[in-house]
Amino acid sequence: MNRDEALALLYEYTQTDQLRRHGLSVEAVMRAGARKYGGDEETWGIVGLLHDFDYEKFPDQHPMAGKPILEARGVPEEIIYAIQCHADFTGYERRSAMDKMIFAVDELTGFIIACALVQPNKSLSEIKLSSVRKKLKDKAFARNVIRDDIWKGMEELGVDFDEHVQFVIDALKPVAHEIGLNP
Repeated sequence: MNRDEALALLYEYTQTDQLRRHGLSVEAVMRAGARKYGGDEETWGIVGLLHDFDYEKFPDQHPMAGKPILEARGVPEEIIYAIQCHADFTGYERRSAMDKMIFAVDELTGFIIACALVQPNKSLSEIKLSSVRKKLKDKAFARNVIRDDIWKGMEELGVDFDEHVQFVIDALKPVAHEIGLNP
């Protein structure tokens, strides 16, 4: 599967712009992660793009419902496995750097976008690390974000909070306009 095929699959199963933008944003962060950790950028990007592709159609069975769809399309096992790893409740052990990265960036990417959206210019450059930390403690802000996954993901990846948050912010800047933000 290449990026064009993955994007077509995302659009086939995902109708809302918000979830499509989430896929694009996580793809950008995963590609940056591949560069940082020596992974294959295309493979990591596809994991990011497709990690939630089945959520709208099968919210109660996500991400397990997507597995047979991906298998039927001949998607490589390492991509399918990593996608299953992004949800802690599936019980999949995160073994590779790619598995750990998708878990460590999924919820955080959405949270950082929420932080940018409340900035006057909807700009990633306006986000302060101290503000992200403070907003994480405010359960009412971006209340659908699973904060425990953010902390657990950073721990499993072995990264510092400030370093990881800045990494995600920087990785999002090249696609800022595509996801409704300013760099």
